Amino acid sequence: MANEKMMPFVEHLVELRRRLIIICIGVVIGMGVAWNLADDILVFIEKPLTGHTYLAGLKTRLYQEARTRFPAIYERFDTAKGTVPATPADRRLNYTAPLEPFFMQCKISLIAGFIIALPLVFYQVWMFVVPGLRAGEKKLLLPFVATATVSFCIGALFFLVVIWPVIINFSLSYETEGLRSWFSLSAYVNFCLRLILVFGLIFELPVLVLLLSRFGLVTGAFLAKNRKYAVLACAIIAAFHADLITMFVIMVPMYIMYEISIWVAYLFGRKRLSDEGAKA
Repeated sequence: MANEKMMPFVEHLVELRRRLIIICIGVVIGMGVAWNLADDILVFIEKPLTGHTYLAGLKTRLYQEARTRFPAIYERFDTAKGTVPATPADRRLNYTAPLEPFFMQCKISLIAGFIIALPLVFYQVWMFVVPGLRAGEKKLLLPFVATATVSFCIGALFFLVVIWPVIINFSLSYETEGLRSWFSLSAYVNFCLRLILVFGLIFELPVLVLLLSRFGLVTGAFLAKNRKYAVLACAIIAAFHADLITMFVIMVPMYIMYEISIWVAYLFGRKRLSDEGAKA
């Protein structure tokens, strides 16, 4: 009897190993595709250092507006100092180890390769759990893979385009004549890549809740009732990042995704679908 009970568990482990091997192969292939794009990705990540972001134009317009409408206040606080970074041309990443740029190229290619392989990754995840689903639920394969992939990419792009310039500009705001930034290549890239993955996963929360609600495991009412615990969970997860600014920019989007997930559960949960079927 014990052997019979162990067989399904062993079979699940074998299946899990097979799916993980396929995922690893897909990520390696994606890494090879992304290898020649690593330099372009690094240049894009470096943009906040040179001031070529939406914040630079926004700050310039705000300062010009302040100078026109409130010239006395503008001159009093010498706001013009903030219109242009002190020496943007001199800001560049630095490395101290001989092979550090090579390993950073490997890491950038690996993360980019993982993103390229996301459809395969989500497909393998779905195929692992599909034996336990009902016949109607198995038809959700294509919507799940497409929605999960798009959500992760939106989260990553949202971080790179909106949040990353804010973090770097806040750091650069502490530069003075006696205090200059000297960013390490490894620290800079590792920090950015880690947050790309974090924001990609944060934007997966509505997709996860959508699946759980369709399977009847959670409801919109349950999620709405436990908002206070969601806030606490978001704070705890965000607290793994040491600095307060990063904690804040992670916690706020995460809770916003939780609120979106509540509406997703209300709109697409199994209870709603069954009620509509009963009315029909």
